[in-house]
Amino acid sequence: MGWIILILGLALWWLPHLFKRIAPAQRARMGDAGKGAVAVAIVGGIVLMVIGYRMTPFVHVWAPPVFMVHINNLLVLIAIYLMSPAPKRGRLLSGMRHPMLGGFKLWAFAHLLVNGDLASIMLFGGLLTWAVVEVITINRAEPDWTPRTPGSYGKDAMFFAGSVVLLAVIGWIHGWLGPWPFPT
Repeated sequence: MGWIILILGLALWWLPHLFKRIAPAQRARMGDAGKGAVAVAIVGGIVLMVIGYRMTPFVHVWAPPVFMVHINNLLVLIAIYLMSPAPKRGRLLSGMRHPMLGGFKLWAFAHLLVNGDLASIMLFGGLLTWAVVEVITINRAEPDWTPRTPGSYGKDAMFFAGSVVLLAVIGWIHGWLGPWPFPT
């Protein structure tokens, strides 16, 4: 049953995110009320993914080496930085078209490196695949793009420091709810 709930959660994540690109006329007809419906569907997808993931039995696929924890944490730190306001206000990432989706892909990939069970591969692989499809879909729908005006290196440094703090907070919460993500 957990597998079905996990797959339904992934589907409920994919569909509302892609709805605007797949069915633009239907999404436009929904107007502002559609934003709420999309948000509810996405939150529902997250809830189903968490429940489904926790319900699935552990099926061993591969054993990640211990050093992957360090690589995972570094990649997650970079992912958090990509998802911060740095791409809009800083200088380093101002030429990146999809920094948030890039960060999401990096986060999912990092989790694939340290989780060798089938449910994790389905969850993080499904989310990584969604992010790749999302970028392709957006680029096809909106091929013209202009890079942002570069900000300052000071803002980059500020958002990087904030990303380090956020990684520590997320890691603490992660350890409280599930496995401890930092080396012991």
